[in-house]
This record gives sequence, structure tokens and C-alpha cells, in this order.
Amino acid sequence: MTTLDERPAGLDEAARAALFTDAHTANTFAATPVTDEQLVQVWELARWAPTAANTQPMRVLYVRTPEAKARLIPHLNDTNRDRAASAPVTAVLAVDDRFHETLPTVAPFMAGMQPVLEQDEALRSAMGGYSAALQAGYFVLAVRALGLAAGPMGGFDKAGVDAEFFAGTSWRSHLVVNIGYPGEGAFRPRLPRLAHEDVVRFA
Repeated sequence: MTTLDERPAGLDEAARAALFTDAHTANTFAATPVTDEQLVQVWELARWAPTAANTQPMRVLYVRTPEAKARLIPHLNDTNRDRAASAPVTAVLAVDDRFHETLPTVAPFMAGMQPVLEQDEALRSAMGGYSAALQAGYFVLAVRALGLAAGPMGGFDKAGVDAEFFAGTSWRSHLVVNIGYPGEGAFRPRLPRLAHEDVVRFA
């Protein structure tokens, strides 16, 4: 058992700034390429996100070739197309509707839930959507942790993306994230954040 004295120290100020206080959503990207090895490293960090019963329902499609970008961009909202076009990589984060099929592997103690989730589509959708949202937050932090900029976007035609990339599969898109090194004018001025006095209570 880890004691209080054995717990790892918190991140230093520079690391906290890189992940949180100095980090911005990127709107433009430099032409500097992002390697497949870097993208694998993003997942190696993001996969440690907490999920309900360790179900891990999120899946990732890295769109990085000109041909694939040409298929994706028409399904984005007008204001998001130039952003995605400038990014070396755009990740489509998806939820696997059949995530419960991996329960015997990722959560053997929950294997008995597999038939329950098979029958209850509403429960499966709620569990998968909530957990994938947690994973998406970790995904953005993982991108930042590797020195890259992230530009998450919710403005896109999900049905169109699913038909284009996930037809015949159980994957369903829920967020698009541009990834790369920031370009000229990438960051807008920081918008206000709510103070703890406005949002935090103690019981």
C-alpha cells in the first residue's frame, strides 16, 4: 500500500501551465508534420482515463492523408473547415456501440454485465457516452502533454462522418480534434473562466 510519504509529487508549475493555464485551443496549425509514432504516444497517455467499470468505449480515427482529409472536411461546419485543413492530423473520436463485448478482457469482474448491456441499448448508450466524454478530455490533455496543440470541435455532421468513415461498423463519432503545432495567429485571447467562488461549494 502506498503511504502518504511515497505518493508522487504533483506536477511542477511549468507542467501545469502546459496542460492547463497556458494551454489554448488552436485555430491554425503550422505545416510541421506530426508522426504516427507521436499519435500512438497520445493514445498511450489517453488510455489511462477513468471509465465506468473500465469499459473504455472510445475509439480513435486519425485522419492524416490528403485523401482522407478531403473526405472529412465537407462534413464539418463552415467555420471549422479551414481549421481542419490546416492541421496535419484530425482525430475523429468515436464511441463503440459494441464496447461491452470487451468486458471479459477489460473488466472480468463485470463479465456478467455483458448480456445486460446487450439487451439494454439505452443503458449501453448512456454508459458509453459518459465514459467516452471522460476519455476525450484525457485525449486533449495527452496531446498537450506531448508538446502539441489541440483544437477540439463539436461542429460537424455526425451522421455524415459516420457514413463516410464508419459504415458497417459499431463506431459512432462524437468529437473531432485537430492536432499539430500552432500556426500563425493560432490562439485567440483567453476568455474568462468562472472563479471558484462562483462554482465551488464545500459540504
